[in-house]
Amino acid sequence: MKRISDAISQSVEVKQKILGSPEILVTIRDIAETCSHALCIGNKILFCGNGGSAADAQHLAAELSGRFYYDRPPLAAESLTVNTSFITAVANDYSFDNVFARMLNATGQQGDVIVGLSTSGNSENVIRAFKAAHEKGIITVGLTGEKGGKLDPLSDFIIRVPSSDTPRIQESHIMIGHIICELIEASIFPR
Repeated sequence: MKRISDAISQSVEVKQKILGSPEILVTIRDIAETCSHALCIGNKILFCGNGGSAADAQHLAAELSGRFYYDRPPLAAESLTVNTSFITAVANDYSFDNVFARMLNATGQQGDVIVGLSTSGNSENVIRAFKAAHEKGIITVGLTGEKGGKLDPLSDFIIRVPSSDTPRIQESHIMIGHIICELIEASIFPR
């Protein structure tokens, strides 16, 4: 029982730190506004990450392209992690470090937004995607742990979750992602 209560307490503690950070709250708002603007002018939101962060990338893309709180038209959002044939071909022919950058170069357009999820901030394939994004005029949003890693200077917007514990960081990433989806949905399709 103690392990369970400790895990819940640690998760709550990280989220309390986020709640107590005006900088993070303003950044969440600014990301949502930037994404809403991009979608309203015909651009798209792209997501990428590895492992659990890949699952979160797919999850958040589906919240926008499907629906979140209520029925409304779909929004242009996609995860760069879903095409396994492409990922395995590029990983085999080039390297796994290039999978997201190559897809971004194929489908990304100036004014799009890419959200890279990396608990360490040091995932090489996300870093290369952000470098490619800057070359194409794509806005970069980093969701990392407390140190920010190499994604920090490559991110137009960054949220460094105040933790070094991977599960707690990922739990916070999905919470932050849900808030951003809620704000986008309410902004573009007010009820």
